[in-house]
Amino acid sequence: MHSPSYQQSAHCPASDADDWRPRARTMAAGIRRRVLAHVIAHNGGYLSQACSSAEIFAALYSRLLHLGPLNSPLMPPAFTGVPQQTANHASGAVFHGERGPDRDRFFMSPAQYALILYAALVEAERMDPQGLAQFNQDGATVEMIGAEHSPGMEAMTGSLGQGLSQAAGVAFARQRKGETGRVWTLLSDGELQCGQTWEALQTMAFLKLDAMRVIIDANGQQCDGRVQTVMPIEPLAERLSAFGAQVAEVDGHDLDALAEAALSPCDGKPLVIVARTDPTRDLPLLEARAPKLHYIRFSDDAERQRYAQILAQWEAAS
Repeated sequence: MHSPSYQQSAHCPASDADDWRPRARTMAAGIRRRVLAHVIAHNGGYLSQACSSAEIFAALYSRLLHLGPLNSPLMPPAFTGVPQQTANHASGAVFHGERGPDRDRFFMSPAQYALILYAALVEAERMDPQGLAQFNQDGATVEMIGAEHSPGMEAMTGSLGQGLSQAAGVAFARQRKGETGRVWTLLSDGELQCGQTWEALQTMAFLKLDAMRVIIDANGQQCDGRVQTVMPIEPLAERLSAFGAQVAEVDGHDLDALAEAALSPCDGKPLVIVARTDPTRDLPLLEARAPKLHYIRFSDDAERQRYAQILAQWEAAS
């Protein structure tokens, strides 16, 4: 079996590494602002996930992902059917540009983060901002729970815990073909409560899939409350290491720490980054809802107005 080890210089984005940080900070603020605006307009959404993962998405799309270029931001196409129904179905991968053996692939395992992914694509100038208006509309590909036809998604990764297995399968195929592009995966820490995730990690280590880069949004939350009170997963870094991964544990809001960890060389091991994040980052108003932060729906108009005031401040500062 051909098993090429990762060569860092082949994967770095073409943009000047020294220029990415201001752009990434602007992207992270834009992601939170766009998601908050949507939640206020529609009285619901995955807001805490945007607060926790904004810097992760910003680092991915401004520094880490080596993707094909686009001529202009894409407008999401209409839904034309699932792959089994039609040969011309839309694929969310087109928002990542043309594939190539040295290009990266990105899989987002927690499909409920879809709105955050769409906001990141807009900020990265890969999706037309008007596409967000199609969110959760009949006949649109801009799904609430991202699927293989949704912008930025190339696989249906739900139910939770399945995305890493799919990404590992792609990485294994690319390894056998001698392709040098990386396979990135975003995980939520709640998915570490799923047995399939650990089976995937064990397989990744056994197959020496060192082109895999996994970033865990470790915000300590899952749908039923705090991860540690529903089903403890700590000590996470030690457990991941025991399963054969190279592990880095960083502040998930520190762009430099994220990039340094993600671009560190690996030889024969998949790299897993435990990004410790705050689900109320830049939006302390959310703390009043803890520990139920999974999906936000305002209790009354007064609460909605408090969030709208924050949004107005963010928009004035942008």
